[in-house]
Amino acid sequence: MQNLITLAMILAPLFIGYFIRVPKPYMVIVDKSLNILVYIILALIGISLSQVNNLGNQLDFIAGMAAVLAVCTLGMNLLVLMWFDRKNPWQQHIQESGKKPRISIAGSVKQIICMLLGLFFGKAMESFWLPPEPTGSYALMLLILLVGIQLGGSSITLRQVFINKRGVQTSVLIMLSSLLGGGIFFFLAPEMPFTQALALASGFGWYSLSGIVMTEAYGPIWGSIALLNDLTREFFALLFIPVIMRRHPSAAVGIGGATSLDFTLPVIQSSGGMTVIPLAVSFGFIINLAAPFLMLFFSNL
Repeated sequence: MQNLITLAMILAPLFIGYFIRVPKPYMVIVDKSLNILVYIILALIGISLSQVNNLGNQLDFIAGMAAVLAVCTLGMNLLVLMWFDRKNPWQQHIQESGKKPRISIAGSVKQIICMLLGLFFGKAMESFWLPPEPTGSYALMLLILLVGIQLGGSSITLRQVFINKRGVQTSVLIMLSSLLGGGIFFFLAPEMPFTQALALASGFGWYSLSGIVMTEAYGPIWGSIALLNDLTREFFALLFIPVIMRRHPSAAVGIGGATSLDFTLPVIQSSGGMTVIPLAVSFGFIINLAAPFLMLFFSNL
């Protein structure tokens, strides 16, 4: 029963938010609030990590496991989607934008810095005051509500999302190949439940969500591993989307995961032109719906 309550507490705000209609002029406020909330959640994850005993001895483990998980999931994503693009060439013409794509990893760097600041704050303030334990859960629910509002205000209907055949196919292949990568990670990592490996592989680049959910499910060590794994996806996507877009458009869109709807969308557009945007939006929308459900489903088994 508790598992169902947890699932409802996370998924309900997403669907409630989707049906809240915010006037266009106020969507800017929603977007800014969402960005601020992401940084708050990252800081809270850093604070949780600061409370781990012998943290210094765990840092190599965190970095190593995040790297292995990223190689397993991203590697399988690329293998499957590149095979898919070769077997089923996309008929849409990928446009040349005529200019070099603008690639910025500054946002990802800021996110890591924010988590580190939370870590230092937690260490400095642990004898005086720390945020109450449920703060992360409340912040996550508000974040998902705002994401739902953002999706609902994106001027794309659910029908448009699900009739984009290529977008649906790419979404399914990313989910299946990520879970397959999680299965490989299960055999390479220290002893852990198989469902935990699948949960860790189900973030699909939504680092603020995976960090909190995995922290609550498995503790701050694994929460940090999930967060770093999904941030690695963002770094990788920003760097390699322009390289693989022309020959493998589905792979180029898919490696961005949940960020293909927002953070990596400008790189997708500048690399592939406007014809690839419907694919990116359909794919990103479905992945944003699937990530919280799959993480909570596997972590509560």
